[in-house]
Amino acid sequence: MEEMAEPVRVAVLSDIHGVLPALEAVLAEPEVADAERIVVLGDTAAGPQPAEVLDRLVAEGDRVRWISGNADRELVEYRRGERTGIPDPIGPYAAERLRADQVDFLAALPRTLTLRVRGLGEVLFCHATPRDDEETVLVDSRPARWAEVFSDLTDSTRTVVCGHTHMSYARLAHGRLVVNPGSVGMPYGRPGAHWCLLGPGTDLRVTAYDIPAAVRGLVAECAYPEIAEWADYYLHARATDGEALEALGASGPRDGR
Repeated sequence: MEEMAEPVRVAVLSDIHGVLPALEAVLAEPEVADAERIVVLGDTAAGPQPAEVLDRLVAEGDRVRWISGNADRELVEYRRGERTGIPDPIGPYAAERLRADQVDFLAALPRTLTLRVRGLGEVLFCHATPRDDEETVLVDSRPARWAEVFSDLTDSTRTVVCGHTHMSYARLAHGRLVVNPGSVGMPYGRPGAHWCLLGPGTDLRVTAYDIPAAVRGLVAECAYPEIAEWADYYLHARATDGEALEALGASGPRDGR
């Protein structure tokens, strides 16, 4: 999917994972409210409030541009009987909470988006890598790994924005700027709702919100049996960045290293 308009400011949100309070906090940021575009990098609904999060983003209208993530794809496949389980334990719960129209909406989302952003030129947005929705690249991935995942890109793509790993960073890889906004709803390393602002530069942001109140609200409103443990672990970012990097770096052929 390509769109070659050139907005001045683009807010990028990734890995919301069905956490409405975190999403609401980011959408309330003045820079997000004023952004010409909001790009959502996928893994939007796989969490405790999937339908509510999708409805809230749809309410933002045409300024939102959507990408599918691997967790979104898994919800669709589960609901359509194409798989019997989902690796993430909360996945089946989230899948069953979606309306039929929301399943169809997620199924139709593109895997990548190209958008010209003032100051950055042609920017490719994807969930994990430009070629795959669940392989991993990390801030410390070796140069040969970056060359591999960029092998199908044209020279005109000078900036790549990806999510999936729930940790924010910006780095150069073979002359391209790579930006990961981190996770809105399930951050690793430090709490808060992580996102980024593009144009004319790159600004990684963290929005603070009332996490104890959000945890209490999820426990009161969500029927997922393990919601108390889930909300405490992920909203408080109990996993350190070191632990996450070690786990992701040891996850097999798509490990990012």
